[in-house]
Amino acid sequence: MPIRTLTFTSALDWPALQVWLSQRDTVDQNVEPVVRDILQSVRKDGDNAVVSYTRRFDCPTLEPALLRVSSDHIHAALHAIPAQDAAIIREAAQHIRSFHERQRQESWITTPDPGTTLGQLVRPVDRAGLYVPGGQGGETPLISSLLMNAIPAQVAGVETICIVTPPRKDGTINPYLLATAAILGLEHLFACGSAWAIAALAYGTETIPQVDVIAGPGNIYVTTAKRLLAGQVGIDMIAGPSEIAILADASANPAWLAADLLSQAEHDALASSLLISPDSTLLERTATEVRRQLAALPRRDIAQAALRDWSALIHVPDLHTGMDLVNRLAPEHFELSLADPWAWIGAVRNAGAVFMGHHSPEPVGDYFAGPNHVLPTLSTARFSSALSVETFCKKISLIATDQAYLTKHGAKVARLARLEGLEAHARSVEHRL
Repeated sequence: MPIRTLTFTSALDWPALQVWLSQRDTVDQNVEPVVRDILQSVRKDGDNAVVSYTRRFDCPTLEPALLRVSSDHIHAALHAIPAQDAAIIREAAQHIRSFHERQRQESWITTPDPGTTLGQLVRPVDRAGLYVPGGQGGETPLISSLLMNAIPAQVAGVETICIVTPPRKDGTINPYLLATAAILGLEHLFACGSAWAIAALAYGTETIPQVDVIAGPGNIYVTTAKRLLAGQVGIDMIAGPSEIAILADASANPAWLAADLLSQAEHDALASSLLISPDSTLLERTATEVRRQLAALPRRDIAQAALRDWSALIHVPDLHTGMDLVNRLAPEHFELSLADPWAWIGAVRNAGAVFMGHHSPEPVGDYFAGPNHVLPTLSTARFSSALSVETFCKKISLIATDQAYLTKHGAKVARLARLEGLEAHARSVEHRL
């Protein structure tokens, strides 16, 4: 049996389920010292360190001059991929851009009282660094990762966007990634990956500019580097393994549900696919479909491990209990595979993204619809959100007061300062009275 069956009847069953799933967050502690050494080496030796690591792990013949991918290579790639694929990428980019343009926040100013002007300035960061994983040695280009990270940064107004991605063995970058960069008008692309690429973005090297925010998914080395550098540079989030939770009723199609469960299981052996339903017959039929479809899946070994270790078909007494479980899980992806999904949307409190009804499979959001697919995992949707335009912006407070304001309120400000033992603060105001 490739996937377990569980029962959730009430909140009393949650602790055991939570303990089981929380084990996906176990970090290999042996990675951190290695990553710390990489960060220190890149900070000290710059390009030389980046090239040395890249030669060791990705491209044995890489030269420092080839770290930066030339504009000619980026633009030439558009002619190296089929025109119909380029058209699909352009269309997906248009949908993603249209969605993210609605996320723009404007600066604002208000005058609550005479002599007082307050406001907030919304400004993009100067430079953003985007990590795009290599994907199977560069043979499965993660086009969507580039689209989903670059477009929000562009909409935010970031002036310089730097992309790092591991080179293939021959030092080249997959033409689909280069063509996508060309379609988006991106010029700063560097052939390096893993923790040394993150370090280069954070510290800057002779070739790679220092950035203000780093975004993009990666393996445990990339994730650990981002975690260690958080605070020195902005990061999008600490992403964990992929996950999906589906709440389904008798109207759902078992074959479709099985396909959706497998769509996440094939990502990673640590991925989690959960189907929740009060219909035991639906669960049984979906289990049969999972076995049938798994046998024909190219990445079946990965999917089988994810299904065996971190996935389940969960029987609940009713949909209300199922929704309570989903909110406790706070899943990255949540499919409402119900006859009337809109009747339940008000009950959703915690999820990275919600897919409504039987004709909204999760991959539509991964690639094409428009909302961002970089989502909080490991229950962090309880307090965090998808990557967005805001990831690449900062908010600056604006305060302007006149003499009348100080005359009216200065003594109060000075009193609060002295209560905190900050005499110079108090005198800064009083000198103006």
